[in-house]
Amino acid sequence: HTCFGLGEGEFHGFSLPIDCIESIEVNGRGQECPRHTINRPRGTVYSIVCRIRLSGTSWFETLRAYMSELTALRRVAIDELVRGLHAVPASAFDDTEEILSLLAKMPVEEGSLAPYLSWDRQHYTRNLIDKTELYELVAVCWEVGQSSSVHNHRDQNCWMAAPVGRLVVENFHVSFQDLDAGKCQLLASNTVELTAANPCAVDPREPVHRVVNPRERQQRAVSLHVYSRPFDTCVVYSPELGTCGDIRLHYNTAFGKPVSRAQ
Repeated sequence: HTCFGLGEGEFHGFSLPIDCIESIEVNGRGQECPRHTINRPRGTVYSIVCRIRLSGTSWFETLRAYMSELTALRRVAIDELVRGLHAVPASAFDDTEEILSLLAKMPVEEGSLAPYLSWDRQHYTRNLIDKTELYELVAVCWEVGQSSSVHNHRDQNCWMAAPVGRLVVENFHVSFQDLDAGKCQLLASNTVELTAANPCAVDPREPVHRVVNPRERQQRAVSLHVYSRPFDTCVVYSPELGTCGDIRLHYNTAFGKPVSRAQ
């Protein structure tokens, strides 16, 4: 599978500067590729047979390592992950290790997410996939360059994985917070790259963070979030202004159907 833009070649999300491609041999044109249509909303991309000759060895070694990572992951349908979450004991949601291990063992196949995804050029979308008294599973769709506000999770546990794209989680330390006065002071802590192969758990001791889909990657992304227990409000922060406040959360879709803001 391959598709080519004006300035780069791409192999399942792995970008190659066009000047590192020595030659391309293409044989025929086949079916639409569902992996690429998620990330290429404009235009049709096809699965084709090709041979790419790279100039130099560094890009080849990087590409080989990337493809080894992809083939090592046995992707599962989203329904299989839901069954896995239903099967774990309630105590698994009280710490972070067991659910994190489950996400690492069960990276989700992109195509199975299609019924649950919605997109908005102005803001990322929250799409409810499953919900029980113990947890909720939400798919968040990120257009290129979109990011969340800096926020907390109401002292609930959270786990994240990115079956589509590569996201950055920016963590913050809250050195001061007065919610009644709407004042706070935050210090940048560390960053984590979120991928299918590298899920993460929010540190309960330092839970304030934001999620970013970097513009330079020029790729849509989808992240899966497991929240336990479910919550419908959170605190958002402005590190630049030193302000904070409560907001109410909403879903754009629930179980594959649109949800009005009134709901």
